[in-house]
Amino acid sequence: MTSFLIALQFLTRIQLARHLTWTNEAFGASLRCFPLVGCFIGLCLCLCWFVTGLALSGFYRAVCVIIAWFLITGGLHADGFMDTADGLFSGRSRERMLEILKDSRVGSNGVMAFFFLALLKICFLANIEGPAAYAALLGIPAAARYGTLVSVLEFPYARPEGLGKAFAAYAPPYTLALGFLAALPPVLVGGFLYLAFLGIAMAASLILNTYIVRHLGGVTGDTYGAVTECSELLLLGFSMCFQFRCHVFV
Repeated sequence: MTSFLIALQFLTRIQLARHLTWTNEAFGASLRCFPLVGCFIGLCLCLCWFVTGLALSGFYRAVCVIIAWFLITGGLHADGFMDTADGLFSGRSRERMLEILKDSRVGSNGVMAFFFLALLKICFLANIEGPAAYAALLGIPAAARYGTLVSVLEFPYARPEGLGKAFAAYAPPYTLALGFLAALPPVLVGGFLYLAFLGIAMAASLILNTYIVRHLGGVTGDTYGAVTECSELLLLGFSMCFQFRCHVFV
């Protein structure tokens, strides 16, 4: 239970317990609970989708839910996404890119990247209707955070030390397998679609992190967030296309 609470407080703004001991070992143990936190985020988004649907529809409903999505996570992953965009698209040396990632200021690349990220998320979600919207909102956060486990455990860290490195260094054995089991509950709602989500999230994590390692020499906490955001965007787009195809063949 402690591992889940640490993961919940780290990945969201929700605090269900105070005075938790945040040791390196506790951080490592919490990694396997990331997909469970994704399930919790998904439940919150489904509730938000239902409530906003009582008064809104289409684009405006999607705007409210995407705003709630960013608020629930405290912009943690979005911040990493912007920093990563600033660094990777700066055209500088590897060392300078890593310095830019550590800079708390956001540059023009980061602002522009976030604008298009939010816009596309809203557009994709606005075109998903009915039960498919609930399946997407429940499953995407869980699948994307399983992709985070792949980022942490399968790729080298770019710096000698850092918070992100503690996750990998202190993760218990079989964390990836346990995380996969923790990511499975949404399959009860999404079925085949959710299994596709998991496959796409893993593939996206492998491809994006390979690109990042090629340019930075490793991954960082910021790139974890960037890959999570890109995975969520990709899965929302896939959900929209999947629903469109179903409508065509019905």
